[in-house]
Amino acid sequence: MNGSAVRTTQALHAGSTPGDSGLRCLVSGAAVLVALLLFAAISPAAPQAAAPPTGRVLLLHSFGQNFSPWNRISARFREELVKQSPRPVDLYEVSLQNIRVDQTGDQQTFVDYLRALYAGRDPDLVVAMGAPAARFFEQHRAQIFPSTPLLIAGADVRTYRAGAFNANDTAVAVSFDLPALIDNILQVMPDTTNIAVVIGDSPLERFWVEELRRDFARFGNRVRFDYLNKLSFDEMVQRVANLPPHSAVFYGSVRVDAHGVPQEEDRVFARLAEVSKSPIFGYEDQTVGHGAVGGPQFLLQELGRKIAAVAVRMLNGEKGGDIKTPVTRLSAPIYDWRELQRWGISESRLPAGSEIRFRQPSLWAQYRWQMSVVAGVILLQTVLIAGLLYEHRRRRTAEESARNSLSELAHLNRLATAGELSASIAHEISQPLTGIVAHANAGLLWLSGANPKVDEARTTFEDIVDVGHHAADVVQNIRSFVKKSDPENTPLDLNDLVRKVLSLAATDLRKHDITVVTALSEPLPPVIGDRVQLKQVLMNLIMNAAEAMATMTDRPRTLHVASQHDPEMGVLVEVKDSGRGIDLEDVEGVFKPFYTTKAKGMGMGLSISRSIVAAHRGRLWASAGSPFGAVFHLALPAAGSQPKPAQVDPPVASAAKTAADRIGEVAMSFGTPARPSGTTGGSRGRV
Repeated sequence: MNGSAVRTTQALHAGSTPGDSGLRCLVSGAAVLVALLLFAAISPAAPQAAAPPTGRVLLLHSFGQNFSPWNRISARFREELVKQSPRPVDLYEVSLQNIRVDQTGDQQTFVDYLRALYAGRDPDLVVAMGAPAARFFEQHRAQIFPSTPLLIAGADVRTYRAGAFNANDTAVAVSFDLPALIDNILQVMPDTTNIAVVIGDSPLERFWVEELRRDFARFGNRVRFDYLNKLSFDEMVQRVANLPPHSAVFYGSVRVDAHGVPQEEDRVFARLAEVSKSPIFGYEDQTVGHGAVGGPQFLLQELGRKIAAVAVRMLNGEKGGDIKTPVTRLSAPIYDWRELQRWGISESRLPAGSEIRFRQPSLWAQYRWQMSVVAGVILLQTVLIAGLLYEHRRRRTAEESARNSLSELAHLNRLATAGELSASIAHEISQPLTGIVAHANAGLLWLSGANPKVDEARTTFEDIVDVGHHAADVVQNIRSFVKKSDPENTPLDLNDLVRKVLSLAATDLRKHDITVVTALSEPLPPVIGDRVQLKQVLMNLIMNAAEAMATMTDRPRTLHVASQHDPEMGVLVEVKDSGRGIDLEDVEGVFKPFYTTKAKGMGMGLSISRSIVAAHRGRLWASAGSPFGAVFHLALPAAGSQPKPAQVDPPVASAAKTAADRIGEVAMSFGTPARPSGTTGGSRGRV
């Protein structure tokens, strides 16, 4: 603050008792003098530079300290005077309240008060805030402070006579471009047809009504003006609240209404902003942000700063006439973004170079980094999901390709197996055909005699029908085994599949002198699977067992096939042979592709079989037989169950009981044309 200080004294308003005010000022001055003497007494005696003299300033208000716009100009003036002045300032403020109602006859009392207030010590500077205060000082200068410089502050150049002031005086004046204010309204709201002009009825405001009428006359062919200066405050509020459509409000000032009631602060404007159904325009920048749309404005804070700067220069000794301050004019248009939104005014209609205040920041502006993080996370998730979907699609394509490849391999394996079973197939078909021929010849003999034996012939023909059905079943069984088709999952009886596979392999089993012993538990719950593929698995297991026993000569060649239901593992089928067996190290190796111990084997049968079983949510594993041979275990989930998937195959030592432990000693013969069948208790046949 440059070591300066301001002592502000609120002096007597016009109409008060001068003696009382003078007494208060004397008491105040005495108190200040006593304080200075005490300070000097207790301060250490040390040589120091003399303090600069205090500058005495009289701030003369036109209406009062609380009338707009001068209240804001004065407030900034006081603040800047403290900041900019290099010397202490003693600031007195007085108000010409009688000027509000044109009581010029009472001014002599106020003149006498000022003379008594500054008796013997004239102020160093008089600052007249507004044109009424300037005119008052011009009229009475000779009586009060004839040699004190005058600074006219915040008055329009049309409201005072510049030639009436001397070389020590200057002005920080303003100039209203009234037509520009109406041009602004019509530019941003071209549909406006009615403008209500809100202005008071003090002498100064009557002057401005005449100026407004003269300057606004050029717009008469476009818009109708409704002047509210002859209304009371309440009547103004009512009129503004009920304006017709396509109306606007031009707010000038209301310092005194038509009933002579002073309107201090911004009470009128605030009330109008509450009730108006039409946009309000003004020229004071403090109204922007409190209900006014905006437009060209006087920057009151900047004006107060300029006035303080000139006052400091004059206190420092510069002649006022040498200080030439440019006239303050309306600024570039300033608008309230909220009011533009409220009244639907497009920003494209605003003049070039307009300033928009109070713009609500967008969500992006408020939460930029949060939204960036969220967007990054969403983008990352999208990429991950897209990658997962892509991988899922690739996986499904690969699985489908693998299934197709597996199906092709399985089909080739079935064809190869069918080739190996060609002798058995031929035998199975030739037997019913031979029976059909024999029965047909017998039937003809029964009918060819002199006395045809019809009953015997009918019985023979019925046998032909039965044998023909059996032949058809054999052909259908072979066809379903070797056909190439897409998997079709249906409920299946594993016992039935075992019997049909044994029927297909019967000839080969007899050729190798293999006895088949079955222990098929009845009834078994159905399993869900593809008939052809599961037949292939069983055929691979049975044919591998037969081939493992083909070279055995030191013990009977016995094939054990058993089935049972296990609550934990589902439906189990075990195939045990009496061959040379499997080393413990090879119980997993036998399922690897191309693993074989046969001279002409491909090593794909068991690998394909395990893949088929895995596709059916089942498990296929091997263990060493006791005391010899090998046991292959097939486990499939029963229909409707949810088996617990095992991570590893059951250990060989704790595997389920072998077929030999559960199979009875009842033999099943494959030497007749009839279809082989097993019994619940088990069967045994010599092949």
